[in-house]
Amino acid sequence: MSRIGKVPVPVPSGVQISIGAGTVSAKGPKGTLAVETLGHVDVKLEEGKVHVRRYDDSRRSKAFHGLYQRLITNIVNGVATGFKKELEIQGIGYKAALQGKDTIVLNVGLSHQVEFKVPAGVLVQVPKPTTILLESADKQLLGQTAANLRGVRPPEPYGGKGIRYAGERVVLKEGKKSTK
Repeated sequence: MSRIGKVPVPVPSGVQISIGAGTVSAKGPKGTLAVETLGHVDVKLEEGKVHVRRYDDSRRSKAFHGLYQRLITNIVNGVATGFKKELEIQGIGYKAALQGKDTIVLNVGLSHQVEFKVPAGVLVQVPKPTTILLESADKQLLGQTAANLRGVRPPEPYGGKGIRYAGERVVLKEGKKSTK
């Protein structure tokens, strides 16, 4: 049995879970999210916890057992507290500014400014010109948005300039040496 799949998902106060035909949805203070289950697992709400059980011991059911438990955990935690990602910008003259509610203007050493449109469901803040904070209830959407933002100018391996996740360690390569 899956070690992750057999762990029940606790439902915090203020979160409502509804289990329908092939879907599990959670509603809380941060919004509403849903997960589709494709029929390999059985989801039940018992004693304030969501239990995920697989129908049989087939390879496919075993694979989906832990996946659906983790997806349900993510939507429950997302609607209860939400998720956050922080990005740092490093480089001389590199900076970010917020334009409106959902557009980030980046100056990251390119010949032009890059306007990055943040998708609906993700809140963005720029407390300092070199720091970007992203918040969302949807963990997958948040991670994809952060990855797309980092992809505008990933940290380069020789100087370390670019956009990186907070706490990300970039291994710098040694530059060329002159021989004399």
